[in-house]
Amino acid sequence: MSLEKNLNKILIIDFGSQFTQLIARRIRELGVYSQIISHKKINDLNLIKKNTSGIILSGGPLNVYEVNKVKFNKKILNLNVPILGICFGHQIISKEMGGNVKSAKSREFGLVKLKKKNNSILTRNFFSKKNFNNVWMSHSDEVTKIPKGFKVIASSYNSRLAAIENLKKKIFGIQFHPEVTHTQNGKKLLKNFVFSICKFKKNWSSKQQKQKLIMEVKSQVGKSKVICALSGGVDSSVVAKLLNAAIGKNLICIFVNTGLLRKNEEKQVINTFKKRFKINLIYVNAKKTFFRKLKNVSDPEKKRKIIGNLFIKIFEKYSKKIKNIKFLAQGTLYPDLIESKSVTGSQTSKIKSHHNVGGLPRKMNLKLIEPLKYLFKDEVRKLGIELKLNKEIVFRHPFPGPGLAIRIPGIITEEKIKILKEADSYFIEALKKCNLYNKIWQAYAALLPVKTVGVMGDNRTYEYICLLRAITSEDGMTADFFEFNKDFMQYISNRIINNIKGINRVVYDVTSKPPSTIELE
Repeated sequence: MSLEKNLNKILIIDFGSQFTQLIARRIRELGVYSQIISHKKINDLNLIKKNTSGIILSGGPLNVYEVNKVKFNKKILNLNVPILGICFGHQIISKEMGGNVKSAKSREFGLVKLKKKNNSILTRNFFSKKNFNNVWMSHSDEVTKIPKGFKVIASSYNSRLAAIENLKKKIFGIQFHPEVTHTQNGKKLLKNFVFSICKFKKNWSSKQQKQKLIMEVKSQVGKSKVICALSGGVDSSVVAKLLNAAIGKNLICIFVNTGLLRKNEEKQVINTFKKRFKINLIYVNAKKTFFRKLKNVSDPEKKRKIIGNLFIKIFEKYSKKIKNIKFLAQGTLYPDLIESKSVTGSQTSKIKSHHNVGGLPRKMNLKLIEPLKYLFKDEVRKLGIELKLNKEIVFRHPFPGPGLAIRIPGIITEEKIKILKEADSYFIEALKKCNLYNKIWQAYAALLPVKTVGVMGDNRTYEYICLLRAITSEDGMTADFFEFNKDFMQYISNRIINNIKGINRVVYDVTSKPPSTIELE
């Protein structure tokens, strides 16, 4: 019997929101186990109620008045289990219990000022002393009439019924998103729901998460062998250690040197996993193959597809040399999934392909195992510590699967890669020297596909522009640029220009996510 079947839980019913997994994460941060189920799969109410101390209805891209698109068993509202509806969840509660929902005259997207109307156990310590709070809204429909037995908790300028409750039934609805970091005190609201309303006791930790994932891997894999796509980054390293704990010698890690890695990365990977951890490791030098396939390719999606396909082909090639290989393991995370496709089959927007998500060929001879695919980066790091990975690996900045290929917009050449490796190395080295590395979520250097005129000594130069990017983030879903002081920027600019032939100009990216993405491509 799997671990989660014995645990009390907060059940999250997903209507296709890109924030659903973020809700689950916030609940786990409170030390409480949470489970997600698609609204399309709500059949057995007894099964839903079993070990369920609270239910959260997520947001989503649907409209509650489009009957053919929304599958919801309204008997859930009569299970005598506390319920919190968020955004679309708020609207469906109102509709199914006798209220009205209509297309809003004025939509609300982004930060909105919310005003307290009545006291509620849900919003205890949520509002400021002036009874206001800034919350994150994302809706084009609104509740225009609340059901009988409900009262209004809070309102915004355009949403009169932005938060409602029926305390007797312990059912609450909020139009905003408390799970998003932009909502002030959003965690306090969720904490109130979990502990004060659902009367939950903590039952979840990194240790339990590790046990759960090990059990799931054992159940999925059995006695079969698994090859793991190891890059040396945080995600693949944690996957490798997790699989090693679950299946031991049946794990074979394959490290592919694409030629698109950071400076000296191949040496670090071999020393760490083969020599230190004694994990079965096959080293493949495929630099020539990757450069040949990427020659004259400038489209970012084509780059990702080519790299993804080559990865899998190499793994399939080496799997044929090993008996009883049935699985390929990858370090896919939840942000990778939600940018590439809908996790629940709902209509969410694709932002970009990830080499280990949308880049996979349709016909694979191996089954895919992705034990981290419902986790965020910070959760992966906590898991890495629990698995006794050294902190240098665990707290390393994220590095994209396609590597430096997506940090050189346009056509890739070996010369450009060589220049970029050096620039990136100088940047990271400077961050560590100035004690800035651990204050930053992700930092890197990129090489722009344009040259500019410069003057070095008495000579004219015509060389590339190096772009530096450093961002702060909690989960990779949103990000802000890091504010360096002038002295540091001048220092790193001089270091790069003076030591790297091929660069004569350094610029800094001050764009947040959204509207940009973290990587350039």
